[in-house]
Amino acid sequence: MTNERRVLVHSDKQALGASVAARFITKIIDVLDEQERADIAISGGSVTTLVLAAIAQSHAQGSVDWSRVHVWWVDERWVAADDADRNDVGAQDDFFGHISIPRANIHPMQSSDAGMTIDEAAAAYADELRSAARGDAVAPAFDITLLGVGPDGHTASLFPEFAQLQIRDRAVVPVHNSPKPPPDRLTLTFPVINASKRVWVILSGAEKASVLGLALAGASVDEVPVGGVQGRKRTVFFVDEDAARDVPENLIAATY
Repeated sequence: MTNERRVLVHSDKQALGASVAARFITKIIDVLDEQERADIAISGGSVTTLVLAAIAQSHAQGSVDWSRVHVWWVDERWVAADDADRNDVGAQDDFFGHISIPRANIHPMQSSDAGMTIDEAAAAYADELRSAARGDAVAPAFDITLLGVGPDGHTASLFPEFAQLQIRDRAVVPVHNSPKPPPDRLTLTFPVINASKRVWVILSGAEKASVLGLALAGASVDEVPVGGVQGRKRTVFFVDEDAARDVPENLIAATY
């Protein structure tokens, strides 16, 4: 099994979104040709939202058998179920409302008004992940995980210098006092993210350039969390030209 880390550069944010969407559709079709179901994990963020919208708007998405695709969340904001800050609320408008996916195949994290504490919600999602896993795994090995990156290098809701970066014995953990609002969140941990077959990290903008350069240069995960992301088969950083400014030339791939 290969384990590659490469960077694909696109001219601008719109071209980036369209390219990732096209590759996503093609890869999911390939995966479903080889296995009965596909599991994907998605995070929030403006660029990830752009990609999901591009997938939904593509004429090719009708070629995907969405009844065999299951969607999970990498992280979620601990707010009410109908709060616009929730990642799954935005995804409903931009993505799920435009594809033929059964509601039972969508696996949102619990909300703050679900009648449980955030710790109980973390445990409940861990149980749901475990129930869909094979063998003694704690979660499905996601076929594709889509991640965004913050200017501080955080990915999912794994923030620089936070204790959650070091957790290896739990699949889902609460996050308190997040440096960006809202303060309380749920997130998958590195062992679950890095058990994904493919991790696609999507970055846009000059403010992400130094973070990307540091991550690829081997900076401490405590300082630049996205540097700790590593898919089992492949890790691809999809970026626009502004974000690629500090990427070493030997990591830039002509094709994927």
